Amino acid sequence: MKAYVFPGQGAQFVGMGKDLYDNSALAKDLFEKANQILGFRITDLMFAGTDEDLKQTKVTQPAIFLHSVILAKVMGEAFKPEMTAGHSLGEFSALVAAGALSFEDGLVLVSKRALAMQKACEVEPSTMAAILGLDDEVVEKACAEIPELVVPANYNTPGQLVISGSIAGVDKACAKLTELGAKRALKLPVGGAFHSPLMEPARVELEKAINETKVLKPICPIYQNVTAKPETNPEIIKENLKKQLTASVRWTQTVQNMIADGASSFIEVGPGTALQGMVKKIDRAMPCESAKV
Repeated sequence: MKAYVFPGQGAQFVGMGKDLYDNSALAKDLFEKANQILGFRITDLMFAGTDEDLKQTKVTQPAIFLHSVILAKVMGEAFKPEMTAGHSLGEFSALVAAGALSFEDGLVLVSKRALAMQKACEVEPSTMAAILGLDDEVVEKACAEIPELVVPANYNTPGQLVISGSIAGVDKACAKLTELGAKRALKLPVGGAFHSPLMEPARVELEKAINETKVLKPICPIYQNVTAKPETNPEIIKENLKKQLTASVRWTQTVQNMIADGASSFIEVGPGTALQGMVKKIDRAMPCESAKV
């Protein structure tokens, strides 16, 4: 079974999507529709902007979403997923590609999500850090013992868990986890504590938008970040989506479950190759490739 996976924030690069725009009438049409929906020419920033332009959350998230979703649509008949998943933001791309959300609704939700997250980041200084070389249980226990706010946020691969929280909480956790034998405790260049309780204002804002959005039954199961389990029921998909901003991304568990359920190869749809690297660390023998038109 082919498993299609969709990347999250961090996969962006200048020039992303330009080949699709130049070579496909369908892609050009969808990109121009996106410019109208967003109210600014995101294509200008994607194709010929600067790294700084692309780093703005309000640009980054829609840009990655558009690259992924439009690539899946341009693939046409070749895009036949039997299971899908997306890492954080990528879950929205997966939902559109699998027919659970319309292109327009998906883009509006992603744009609202980006703006809500940006606002939440400005409320309280916060950060994230990648912890390398420790078992998940060790990281979980250390976070739970720190009085300041710090939680496991992204279970990326065995031995790589990203933590998220207040600056004091993350600093204390990094010091403690280094003492406990972490190979590295690396603070990330992010604007805030994604996938932690500090995203609650953004979660509340996004929940309203999700409630007003129509979710259909997808063409195949979507393994959602919050549970790492396959889902096709629109109501449950909606509920899991509402929890996503403040809950952990269970990517390791998602990939393990997809493999247990019969995934024989992974195809990454969108910019970069980060997810292929993660899949290889979870199962070295698993074939992985980038989606091609």
